Amino acid sequence: MTKFLLSLHVLAAILAVGPVTVAASMFPPAVRRAALSGTDTAGSAPDLAGLLPDPDGAGGAGGAGGVATVRLLHRICRVYAGLGIAVPVLGLATALAMGVLGDTWLVVSITLTTAAAGVLVAFVLPRQEELLDRLTQHRPVERAGTARLAMFTGVFNLLWATVTVLMIVRPGSTTGA
Repeated sequence: MTKFLLSLHVLAAILAVGPVTVAASMFPPAVRRAALSGTDTAGSAPDLAGLLPDPDGAGGAGGAGGVATVRLLHRICRVYAGLGIAVPVLGLATALAMGVLGDTWLVVSITLTTAAAGVLVAFVLPRQEELLDRLTQHRPVERAGTARLAMFTGVFNLLWATVTVLMIVRPGSTTGA
């Protein structure tokens, strides 16, 4: 049962937290590109921050296409953040099955996971929404706003990277793995 729970925990982390970290990291530059464009390319598909070909040949991700990209990235962050609740739930179930709930590495991981969730909910998602609103209302987007969002996103990603390392290294663990 422990291996099954651990497998679900790892899969949930990859499939839920992974998309949030990538989409959140792509969000600030996508906002900057959309804000700089100022042209209306209505009807063009989002170019996913330059990863897919630009369908209208304009060479940018601006206008309606840029806003669509930003909207898609925000939606990915929101939806997968909700799905990410499965990661700590399955992690706690796994830790209980392994009998390691009191281990220091796990307590630190739980603390950092809580901090990462707090950063996401309190700083990243609201600022994404604020910037998306500014774009859709054709209001100016300040570089400082996207820089702050990038900083909070970096903190979120660093917290998750640290948790991942702790899950692998498990300092002080006596399980031998």
